Amino acid sequence: MTGPISTTAAADALMPASHPFAQHLLRVAEIEARAPHRAWTPADGPLPALYISHGAPPTFEDAAWMRELHEWARRLPRPRAILIVSAHWESDSLGITSTRPTELVYDFGGFAPLYYGMRYDTPPAEGLARELLGVLPETLAVHEHRNRGLDHGAWVPLKVMYPQADIPVLQLSLPTHDTTTLLGLGERLRPLREAGVLVIGSGFMTHGLPFVRPEHLQQPPDWSVEFDLWAEDALKRGDVDELANFRTRSPGLRYAHPTVEHFTPIFVTLGAASAEHAVTTAIEGYMWGLSRRSFEAA
Repeated sequence: MTGPISTTAAADALMPASHPFAQHLLRVAEIEARAPHRAWTPADGPLPALYISHGAPPTFEDAAWMRELHEWARRLPRPRAILIVSAHWESDSLGITSTRPTELVYDFGGFAPLYYGMRYDTPPAEGLARELLGVLPETLAVHEHRNRGLDHGAWVPLKVMYPQADIPVLQLSLPTHDTTTLLGLGERLRPLREAGVLVIGSGFMTHGLPFVRPEHLQQPPDWSVEFDLWAEDALKRGDVDELANFRTRSPGLRYAHPTVEHFTPIFVTLGAASAEHAVTTAIEGYMWGLSRRSFEAA
């Protein structure tokens, strides 16, 4: 006998059956029925750190992206918990979202009403909060924002990757854009990976929304391509210094990142990775002319 339907599943059930996300949920259910996602164990060793290029809720209409993202999640052991840093929560000091389930942040506008009814009610995350505080310096104050839930930079990709919403999740704020500080913060998070926590930086490899034109849907602009190729090359070489000096070394920065919050989560990811920074690209290509490059770092 099955238990009561979750609030997340109940909201998902209201999605029109023809919607690509409804089809994604059916596909995921079929995959899980054939082979349940294997849970992480200590024998697996550290989980990789991820950088995900996320989009606004219309990405739930992109069947190819959802398939790639979910297949990537399935290739990894199912994490015990998830700690995610999103481009959409900048702060003056370090904060975490509520450790108890609370409302999502619908930090977008102008989209179909159904996206404002989506839910992602994950289990309580007090245990993850204690683990996080255990790896951060005692002198570093971390404030829990008890009325703040996950923003779309967190819940949009996670809803595709782990749609059952059955893994504890905390979002960590982005307290600075100083690359050295963010790399150091990520380094502090490495022990969490060894304990089965999936550490994610969520942004967009290029995010020049003010400069996207209708023709870029078919052909990405030069500035997006050039920045992406520069980042791809540096990642392949493990050249964190090149990436960290992106303000002076990257091509097309003025257009690719007129503001930098969608790029700087990459440094939490790279800091949380091993010193070798072995990077594997999981998703590439372009969405609305913007690079959706996403990768894992061991």
